[in-house]
Amino acid sequence: MLKSRLGLPLIGIASIMATVAVAPPAQADTCAASTTCSTTVTFTVAAEGGLEITVPDTANLGSGSSGGQISAQLGSVTVADQRAALSATWVASVVAAAGAFTTGGGTAAETVPNTAVLYWSGAATATTGTGTFVPGQVNAAAAQSLSSSRTAFSKTTGSGDNSATWNPTIVINVPDQAVAGVYTGTVNHSVA
Repeated sequence: MLKSRLGLPLIGIASIMATVAVAPPAQADTCAASTTCSTTVTFTVAAEGGLEITVPDTANLGSGSSGGQISAQLGSVTVADQRAALSATWVASVVAAAGAFTTGGGTAAETVPNTAVLYWSGAATATTGTGTFVPGQVNAAAAQSLSSSRTAFSKTTGSGDNSATWNPTIVINVPDQAVAGVYTGTVNHSVA
């Protein structure tokens, strides 16, 4: 038996190396000359995230008088759809909180009901991705009361990641009996 300087049998090391060296690579297919040989290739497209909506934290619509109207834009609202879905459709909804807008102690004279709060989305200020983006209310003439849930914006066709941004207008029809004060309430958006 042959031995190396370290005293290890050289025949055993040689046979291990021969086994490693002669292992053939995996073959996809074996084909005769002048024929097509195919390899099946796979890869994964992963969804980056989910479906979410981003809204302004606060908005000051300005001021107006009793019996008048206050109208101002809320600020940018964005739906981001990163589900990478085959049917990437969604509906964003909006509603004013049931308590409406109040000042002081919230008595009848210190309350603007949500029936007096109107919303219109207008056209998108920006979109990404493919498909059809549809405003809930295209202009002031289509404004809707926020006393119940309304469609703010939607995407009705398309696939893959997408987004839409709009800057909705809020219109307050101030009641005749409303007293002076800073009125506070909430406008709630959601997307599904």
